Amino acid sequence: MSMVGIGEFSRLSRLSPKALRLYDELGLLAPAHVDAGNSYRWYAVTQLDQARLVASLRRAGVPLARIRAILALEPAAAAEEIRGYWAETEAEHAAQRVLVGRLVDHLHGRKSAMYEVTVRDVPERRVLSVISRVNQDELEPMTRELFIHRLRRGGVPQVEGTAGAPFMIYHGEVSGDSDGPVEWCWPVPEDGAAEIAAGFPDLTLRTEPAHQEAFVRQETPGPWSAGSQVEVAVGALFTWASEHHRPASGGVRGVLVPDPEHRGTGPYVEFALPLR
Repeated sequence: MSMVGIGEFSRLSRLSPKALRLYDELGLLAPAHVDAGNSYRWYAVTQLDQARLVASLRRAGVPLARIRAILALEPAAAAEEIRGYWAETEAEHAAQRVLVGRLVDHLHGRKSAMYEVTVRDVPERRVLSVISRVNQDELEPMTRELFIHRLRRGGVPQVEGTAGAPFMIYHGEVSGDSDGPVEWCWPVPEDGAAEIAAGFPDLTLRTEPAHQEAFVRQETPGPWSAGSQVEVAVGALFTWASEHHRPASGGVRGVLVPDPEHRGTGPYVEFALPLR
C-alpha cells in the first residue's frame, strides 16, 4: 500500500492539514497510520477518492454530520442521500426567496399573498414524545433517528389518518442561532399505548386533548422542513389567526403527512397552529 505524509496528502487532496486533522477527529477521514513516536499522520493514496468526496461535499455546503452519514453508505445510497440534501437545499432557497419578498412587501406597506389556510378538528389522542434542544442542522438527523430508525422500523403502530401522522412541536425558534426546544410526537393507538411506551423508557406517553388547528401544506412533497419554510408558514398562520380572531393555544407544528400519490419523495410537511 502506497503511503504519503500529511503534507503530500494535503497537496494531492487539496485539503489543508488543519482540515485533515479536523476530519480525523470527527471520524470522517482517519489516516491509515499514525507514527507511535511522533504522532505523524500517514495516508494511503487509495484514500484520495474519499478525501475528494469530503472536500466536494463541504464545498456544496453539506454539514459535517451529514457527510459522516453519507460516507457510511454504499455508493448508490450515498448518491440518493446527496440528491435528497440538494432537494432540501433548493426548497430552503425557494422559501428564503418568498420570505425576503414578504419582508420587502411588509416594509413597503403591501400585503403579501398568503398560503391557503384551512381549519380542521383533531381528536384526543395518545402520543409518545420527547423534547430536546436542537438547532437547524440537528433537526433533520434527530427526526430521522427517532421517527424512521427507532419507531417506524421498530414496528411501532400508528393511528390512521392525518391524526396519526408524526409531528414536531416548535416550542421556540429553530435556526442556526436558536435551538427551540422541539418536541417530537408519535401518535399511538389507545389500545396498547402503555405496552408500547414500556419499550421506550426514554420517551413520554401523554394524552393530547382534542382541539382545532389551522394548517397550511407545503407545495411539494419532500423531506423535513426548517428555517425559512417554517418562518413563511408561521407568518401565514399567525396572520390568519389574528385576522380571524382565533388566538393560538400552543407552538407551531410540523406534521409529516404521507404523500398520497406514493411518489417516493417523502412526506408532505403541513404546518399547523392549535387554536383556542
